[in-house]
Amino acid sequence: MEDRRKNKRTDMDSKLVIKRLDGDSGKEATINITDVSKNGIGFDCKEALQIGEVYEAYLTIWTKEVIHAFLQIVRIELKGGEYGYGAIFIGMPEMDSARIEVYQTFNEQ
Repeated sequence: MEDRRKNKRTDMDSKLVIKRLDGDSGKEATINITDVSKNGIGFDCKEALQIGEVYEAYLTIWTKEVIHAFLQIVRIELKGGEYGYGAIFIGMPEMDSARIEVYQTFNEQ
């Protein structure tokens, strides 16, 4: 299968907590990040999320800072007892995108 990603993806040891924006559910879920780029994120989660929905996220990055972001689910894959998700960042400030690029550059050396 051909990789159609526009930006390089990097693994990141981090977790984030997400919740739906529609107010329908106050439930939060912890997820494990599998890769991240300046445009999106891949993660595993036991909770069933909806494709096309936007979720609020708090991403803890390598500097222990928290990036507040909004994610739109674009891909879902069943992985045993968990789901694998792909999401794009919605309206992420350029400064936060730049932090991810700096981390990628640092890890390539």
